Amino acid sequence: MNSTLPRRPRWRSLALLALCLAPLLWPLEHLAERYYRSELAGQNRQTLDLYVANLLGTLHRYEVLPQILGELPALRAALSAPDDGVTQGNANRLLKNISAQTGAEVMYLMDTTGKTLAASNWDKHDSFVGRNFAFRPYYIEAMAGRLGRFFGLGTTSGKRGYFFAAAVRDREKVIGVLVVKVDLDHTESLWGKTPEQLLVTDPNGVVILTSRQEWRFRSTRPLSDAESKAISAIQPYPTRDPKPLNLDASAWLPQTQTIEETGWSVSILAPRTLIDRPVRTVVIIGGAALLVLMLLLGLMMQRRRHYLDRIAFEAKARHELEGRVAERTSDLEGLNRRLKQEVLEREHAQQELVRAQDDLVQAGKLSALGTMSASISHELNQPLAAIRSYAENAEVLLDHQRTEDARGNLRLINELTGRMASIIAHLRAFARRDRHAPESVALQPALDDALALLAKRRRSMEVELIRDLPAATLWVEAGETRLRQVLGNLLANALDALTEKGPPRKLWLSAQATETGVNLYIRDNGPGFCMEALGRAGEPFYTTKTRTQGLGLGLAICDTLMRAFGGELLFANHKEGGALITLKLRAGAPGVSLQPSEDRSV
Repeated sequence: MNSTLPRRPRWRSLALLALCLAPLLWPLEHLAERYYRSELAGQNRQTLDLYVANLLGTLHRYEVLPQILGELPALRAALSAPDDGVTQGNANRLLKNISAQTGAEVMYLMDTTGKTLAASNWDKHDSFVGRNFAFRPYYIEAMAGRLGRFFGLGTTSGKRGYFFAAAVRDREKVIGVLVVKVDLDHTESLWGKTPEQLLVTDPNGVVILTSRQEWRFRSTRPLSDAESKAISAIQPYPTRDPKPLNLDASAWLPQTQTIEETGWSVSILAPRTLIDRPVRTVVIIGGAALLVLMLLLGLMMQRRRHYLDRIAFEAKARHELEGRVAERTSDLEGLNRRLKQEVLEREHAQQELVRAQDDLVQAGKLSALGTMSASISHELNQPLAAIRSYAENAEVLLDHQRTEDARGNLRLINELTGRMASIIAHLRAFARRDRHAPESVALQPALDDALALLAKRRRSMEVELIRDLPAATLWVEAGETRLRQVLGNLLANALDALTEKGPPRKLWLSAQATETGVNLYIRDNGPGFCMEALGRAGEPFYTTKTRTQGLGLGLAICDTLMRAFGGELLFANHKEGGALITLKLRAGAPGVSLQPSEDRSV
């Protein structure tokens, strides 16, 4: 009986088996390294793309400023009269205000010899006024008629920056150069404290931006004699002989992207330890699993002779185990498919994020111009319609030889053109966020003026006007032109609402003096406000009209102007139907205001 039992296994057989299986750890290490390298490269590529987009967005925001600002009269006057203290002072203050609004580090104006005539930092100890920067490449390129670009260290301030320069022309003649310096130091603060290191090198291979301060202004490659001479001539760095960076290539995994506009190379360096650690962990786990396998196999072989009488039971148990393994494998395959789908969705979301960020940069550039042009278009519609009506009436009056009446129409047209100029001036002041002190204004004449602009349209629509205004003049705190804008917009919106309703059409105007001021009520018997319009009526570009009927700026401008008066604009629906708009204005002093009119102060 004993002769049929297998021989007891020896531990050297297990050792031999372990030696045979040990080489399997090498392909495991290779696969793990390949996997983690790919994952790290994907993450770093997204980080690199995001930083390059942010850097380009910062540069593009300031790229067109020198060409636009060179047309300002104050700067041209400074170039025409360089010894006039008044013009120079005006140019200095203008550049300082524009620099504060745009976020540029410094702006300065040079003549054709390279001498700085005006600068935004004219009142600081490191002022550029009087200094000559003709040796800078951006000045040479601007004088040649091109857009000057240059990154370097300021010879006066000692701070890094990117310079944009454009020629100021008088017809075809270059009369000066305007320079905008952009501070790029804040871009380094966006990188944070991460194991990966970001650096930007210029065409000379010198590090100009980096997340590690000790790498700054070091050369990543040997410099030629021509490059060394150029560095000495234009002085872009704090040293004329940048020291080599001497990075250990085996310790970093680099990825690089080139910016064609500037000639820069943006690189992200990931420490190799980010791969070595997880790979080492995988190999240790694999070795531990192999050791456990050997121990289990040894125990199984050691106890094999004790289970010969249970072969049938083991076969059945093995069959059940295979079924469970197949079921678990199927579950794992399904889980793996779901994980792959989630990874693809995440990558798609990251791509959408990058595109959305690019769209936001472009939207930021166009928002100011879009709002300004849309506001002017909206506010000039009513005066233009009135001018056309008066012009048509004047033509008929001239045909009937009614010269005096036609001359009266022409005077009204002249007044309306003056009002249009005032509206444009106020919209420009509104875009600059200028502030005008409210003045005492008579409410009834301003309301009559707004109704006169819309009289022809109201009569053509057969709208009945019901007035309930006190006989005594109501004085309110407002601005003469701005109050007319508010009343004209609100009355025009009321007429727009009445176009959706058949006759009879009615418009009620009433006013009431309160303890704190004056309340003016404008009511119509139109369809009224919907629930969404009540909540969003004051938002810019929100409108219930079609694109050809309105831009959605009228109520937004009215709400902003009312707040500037210290008043309030309320929207509601009347209990008997139709819209009800309430203007709450502060009471003004009776009589003629002693303050200068806002039309003359704009």
